[in-house]
Amino acid sequence: MFFYEEILRAFQADNVKYVIVGGIAVNLLGLMRSTADLDILVEMSNDNLKKIVIVMKKMGYHVKLPVDPMGMADTKTRQEWIGRRHMKAFNFYKGDGLKEVDIIIESPVSFAEARRVCKKVKIDDLTLPVISVDKLIKMKAKTGRAIDKMDIRELKKLKKFKVKI
Repeated sequence: MFFYEEILRAFQADNVKYVIVGGIAVNLLGLMRSTADLDILVEMSNDNLKKIVIVMKKMGYHVKLPVDPMGMADTKTRQEWIGRRHMKAFNFYKGDGLKEVDIIIESPVSFAEARRVCKKVKIDDLTLPVISVDKLIKMKAKTGRAIDKMDIRELKKLKKFKVKI
């Protein structure tokens, strides 16, 4: 079954507002890409972020940084992390680090923008909100990473292919 199903089910049970982005989104949109982490773009309200931290702790996830993860749910603390530490995502990991979840806290695409045009991908009885191809390209264009440049090329091909169908 889907690697991060337990987290996504918990998010939905607790009404966490999120959209899947990153490499898993690339896969769910129809491309083959090796990835191990789950990247999530979320509504940045303190209440939504508190729910996320509670779910992650309950599922046995930890943080690598020497900070209280609940700081993510405090606007002032979060803005300090973004401004002073140039933080783009808050990382949670489980076990030996093979399961990692990045909560995107700084993005060129807002949650509202992504959610408005997200794709709904159904896996068994779970319906997952996945960022659209165009919004994912916009997010990946800002990173400058080689893997993201490759993803952009492939996503553009996918977009052309889907238009022709």
